[in-house]
Amino acid sequence: MRRVAAVATSALAVLALSAPLAQAAPPEETLRSEAPRDLKIGSAVWGQNELLDYDRKNPTEFQRILAAEFNSVTPENDMKWAEIHPEPGVYDFSGADAVVAFAEANNMEVRGHTLLWHSQNPQWVVDASATWTCEEARAVLEEHITTVVSRYAGQIYEWDVANEIFQDDWDTGGVRLRTEANPFLKACAEDPVALIGDAFRWADAADPEALLFLNDYNAEGINNKTDAYYALVQELLADGVPIDGFGAQGHLSLMYGFDESIQENFERFAALGLKVAITEADVRMPLGEDGEPTAEQIALQAERYDAMLVACLNVPACTSFTVWGFDDGHSWVPGVFPEGYATIMTEEFEKKPAYYALLESLTDATPGKSPRTAPGLNR
Repeated sequence: MRRVAAVATSALAVLALSAPLAQAAPPEETLRSEAPRDLKIGSAVWGQNELLDYDRKNPTEFQRILAAEFNSVTPENDMKWAEIHPEPGVYDFSGADAVVAFAEANNMEVRGHTLLWHSQNPQWVVDASATWTCEEARAVLEEHITTVVSRYAGQIYEWDVANEIFQDDWDTGGVRLRTEANPFLKACAEDPVALIGDAFRWADAADPEALLFLNDYNAEGINNKTDAYYALVQELLADGVPIDGFGAQGHLSLMYGFDESIQENFERFAALGLKVAITEADVRMPLGEDGEPTAEQIALQAERYDAMLVACLNVPACTSFTVWGFDDGHSWVPGVFPEGYATIMTEEFEKKPAYYALLESLTDATPGKSPRTAPGLNR
């Protein structure tokens, strides 16, 4: 009896050893994990506010989610003139450095934003530009671009070189270059295109590896503004300007209709040899007296986020899809518009249907081994 018991015990031991080890739960799917290999999924972040205290071993919840969900970050404000160049000859790189350091620590890429813009300029630029000659404006802009881009050479994969340089249909004079609002274009109003071209040349000289973009809002579909950009790109390319991409910001509101021609618009820029990108996506909406959206608004928001992403996925030249902040607690919208609920997560980081719509489309696009083949660059 003892021998039988011993054999049984031995057999149980063999079975136990041969049984498969308990499997650990698979990691949770994220936007980052499900994205095609050739598409960066990004979020804007303000380094001065959220990343200066970063401790890799003890991240905040915001920092943990940012690193888990995205493989690209854009400094929302840290590289704009007022933040990074507050005085003549004085640079404050602390916020921008924090963004770049966070990206490096978490195997993320950085989109640089922005080098030439009519807004958020420091007071010294506003004051000095009143009497600038074109040569003086050019010297200031060249020094700024060279200093900033050189500092981060090899660490930034895309730069928004020229941002919002065209007016809108509703502005006085209609769609045309901002030779009144932009202090640099104003000083060089006799030939603003030459200045824009040189801005790209200076950026390229400072970092030949970075992809250099034009970027604007109301630039998703085919309209008067994107027609103007299309003509400008053709002119710049003919002049040998090293321009690599066109970015549509994607700041949408449910108060307005949705332009279905995003993919067609992207395709025409890609046909010129450019990369394209959705650079600042959010979908805001007016809220009720209780501050909450309706079920219909939530569903429509998800549809519009997803439509922007799908247009990007369907165009191989689309290199990145970036949301302008991923949670409502860090959204710029309520401070600017009487609207809200614009991002893909609530202030408490609860994922909205918009998040899951993006996740599903990314998963459907063949994660990790995308078959998309982007056309070659024009240089």
